[in-house]
Amino acid sequence: MKTSDFDYFLPPELIAQTPVEPRDQSRLMVLNRGDVSIEHRQFFEIVDYLRDDDVLVFNDSRVIPARLNGRRADTGGGVEILLLRRLEANVWEALVKRGKRLRVGSKVDIIDDSESNNPSKVSAEVIGQEESGIKVLRFSDERLLAELGSVPLPPYIRTPLTHPERYQTVYARVAGSVAAPTAGLHFTPELLSKLEQKGVRMLFVSLHIGLDTFSPVREDDPLEHPIHSEYGMLSQTVASQLSQAKREGRRIIGVGTTTVRILEQAAQLTNPLRVQPFESWISLFILPGYQFRMVDALITNFHLPRSTLLMLVTAFTGKELINQAYQEAIASGYRFYSFGDAMLII
Repeated sequence: MKTSDFDYFLPPELIAQTPVEPRDQSRLMVLNRGDVSIEHRQFFEIVDYLRDDDVLVFNDSRVIPARLNGRRADTGGGVEILLLRRLEANVWEALVKRGKRLRVGSKVDIIDDSESNNPSKVSAEVIGQEESGIKVLRFSDERLLAELGSVPLPPYIRTPLTHPERYQTVYARVAGSVAAPTAGLHFTPELLSKLEQKGVRMLFVSLHIGLDTFSPVREDDPLEHPIHSEYGMLSQTVASQLSQAKREGRRIIGVGTTTVRILEQAAQLTNPLRVQPFESWISLFILPGYQFRMVDALITNFHLPRSTLLMLVTAFTGKELINQAYQEAIASGYRFYSFGDAMLII
């Protein structure tokens, strides 16, 4: 297995720059692993493929305003901070543009640019630096970052987002991600209501997504790729309902690859029939050959070449079928990546 096995060419015009409105009007490709078939539908028609005893599991993590503009306390030079991961209270890993010369001990002031008489201000001190260039920052008061920052979009989206809430799922609740769990962006309150009326059980877990989730694997051997951990939470109530669903033979459907990772982590820590609640860092790297123990079906978007997300989907689907699906999606003009169309794998 080589990283190049997960490469493909995508015409740039198929990278979705803006979301479809309404959310559930995006296209839906349905892959059936049983008869190796492919169908083309609209996302709101996903109701037709779900049973009244299915369990849909969503990631309710909310994207934080992780992009911050600041000035060096010593020179006044401008820097841009992109928060990556919260390590502890007031301490974050971050990328700092125009900040190569920031050493341990350097400070950055982040100030509200509005014309308020009492603008908010937070200071950040560099307390560590990793070999990759990522810096560890300690903020004077992280509670103010929400009003000082803006929601970051992936680098392949170059069109400004008119409504930042459109990069949140309608059920986003627990703040902590720096990128959206994009498979969930297709759901509307009305569609969720239809699924509930049909008898589909809906459960929510939290996995705070870091940008490394979307980074391409640069090593020739994917096993050498350093997977970065992300913080996840699965409650006692959800654990009990997942265990019961497994014992009853009901399908558990993960909405997005991040949900799959936390569910499979739960299965590895204990037993799919006796899932235990947990709150911890997750560093599960799913590659072809992985034996899925919890997830029976998957809703996902179309992923970047050479990404860990594409590797996970390939592990779930099989290389031949996923290659066929991507070739057909490109030929049919599907929209790719965060604001793109969706896929249901059953």
